[in-house]
Amino acid sequence: MGTLPVYRWRLAPDGYATYRQLRALGLRPGGQPVAAQLERPRRRRGPLVAYLYRIDRAKPVRPMTPARWAALARANAAQRICPSCRRDVGYRIPRSRGVCGRCVHLEEQRMP
Repeated sequence: MGTLPVYRWRLAPDGYATYRQLRALGLRPGGQPVAAQLERPRRRRGPLVAYLYRIDRAKPVRPMTPARWAALARANAAQRICPSCRRDVGYRIPRSRGVCGRCVHLEEQRMP
């Protein structure tokens, strides 16, 4: 197995794309290995790295089926219920907080 070609930030040749760029084109890597990498130098830490995939080997994104839409809706609904007050708050509760904004506010008021 050889080493990956490394390109400077914004200097990759045509025909390569990051995962997000593939998604914007309606594509996915489709099982292909990483073809190259980009490196963006930083002052005090190691370089920022982005992996590149070949566009010609990418496959189309699989379409969402009704069952997948339903599963996604259930997962999002489960993340909208506050574990503290058991209410559906109408938005996905951030994992960093773990509870809804109302419960966070009430907890802050209880503290001296």
